[in-house]
Amino acid sequence: MLLTITNNTKPVTDISFLLHKHPSKVQSFSMSFGNAYVFYPYVSEERCTAALLLDVDPVKLVRGDHMQSKIGGLLEQYVNDRPYVVSSFTSVAIAKCFGSALSGKEKDHPLLATKQMDLEAKLAVLPCKGEENLLGRLFEPLGYRVNAQSHLLDNKFSEWGKGPYCTVSLQYLGTLSELLSHLYVLIPVLDNEKHYWVAEDEVEKLLRHGEKWLAKHPERELIAKRYLKHQKKLVRDVLARLVDEDNPDPDQVAVLHGKEEYNIEKQVGLYGQRLNAVITKLKDSGAQKIIDLGCGEGRLLKELLPDMRFIQISGLDVSYRYLQIAKRHLQLEKLAPTVRSRVNLIHGSLLYRDKRLAGYDAAVVMEVIEHLELPRLAIFERVLFEFAKPKTVIITTPNVEFNVKFGNLPTQRFRHKDHRFEWTREEFQVWAKNIAERFGYSVNFMSIGPEDPQLGAPTQMGLFSL
Repeated sequence: MLLTITNNTKPVTDISFLLHKHPSKVQSFSMSFGNAYVFYPYVSEERCTAALLLDVDPVKLVRGDHMQSKIGGLLEQYVNDRPYVVSSFTSVAIAKCFGSALSGKEKDHPLLATKQMDLEAKLAVLPCKGEENLLGRLFEPLGYRVNAQSHLLDNKFSEWGKGPYCTVSLQYLGTLSELLSHLYVLIPVLDNEKHYWVAEDEVEKLLRHGEKWLAKHPERELIAKRYLKHQKKLVRDVLARLVDEDNPDPDQVAVLHGKEEYNIEKQVGLYGQRLNAVITKLKDSGAQKIIDLGCGEGRLLKELLPDMRFIQISGLDVSYRYLQIAKRHLQLEKLAPTVRSRVNLIHGSLLYRDKRLAGYDAAVVMEVIEHLELPRLAIFERVLFEFAKPKTVIITTPNVEFNVKFGNLPTQRFRHKDHRFEWTREEFQVWAKNIAERFGYSVNFMSIGPEDPQLGAPTQMGLFSL
């Protein structure tokens, strides 16, 4: 079984520092089920490829105690696909051979561990057992481009159809640690099997390696079930802890902080001006299907609802409680069926590719991007501008230069305790122009609120158009 990981971001050999494996050497590792080898089949100035090759010994598998309970007949012990397909053996090898890179720690080059790279992982023979389009459902929400080539069970008997195996290419823009953690968890999920007994320590492994992404993955329940071999008690434990970790009642905190931000800005009537500016631009665009990304309490949706030119109005938010508040604000239960059918509330994240975001004429991202970690912006950019790709995108964000005008701003320089950054006008425009160039949009800028000759306006808007 073979896994290759290619770095296309210069300097391409950064991947060798993170993996702690020199490109000119072949290294071998003894495993309980055979041997693992790490080498570099291709190194140039443009790309660097590291390979993990597993040589699984079928005799060791049979003699090992860990396989006795799972394999029934004598012949099946020797004749099966285990030595040849990417499976939980690969996850074990990743942890042993690439342990520091998997953990995201790099003692000698600490900045490399957080570096966004253009990565491509290839898996020679990957089992994709069970549900339709499972490969895409698992990897695409994480921001991957998936290319899979399926194979016939037997080339001489095409009537037998295709087997459950694929040769898979996964392209990802992110850190090496993220890619390895995704592979570590999702390879056994695709195989729907593990070569060892699954006990409570597997819950800790799943939560540790899925810490940064599993709680918000739309298929988290399926992932937990397959990773834990459908042991109901363990699955319930994981799902309960994911809810607790993802929401240690952050919704109440978010609502409180949102009110604090509103109180700061209300002295200049900024909220209403921002809302009116967005609605005006939506009408000017001619859009009929609108999605508000990070819709919060649904205030924009409520303003759009009476206007029948908008035939579909959707709101997405990562906070379930916010969506419940939006549902009350919109009074969905009291609406006529024809009006109610125009509204859709979606529980989801801006950091995961989601097919539910496609097909809209316009997307609004109002005072949202500043809540994202800066290293995660690249994922958000692809989710919105590459995959969802609406014809019009409206983004508003605070102008940090104007903050000195808010006399009631707390001692921290940002308007909201959850803001990860706030940009100057120049910083926002540089970012927006780069987005437009990369994804084929044009962009114009607008100021919202009272404008100071030196400081500008409190809110800045980018209007992206295809």
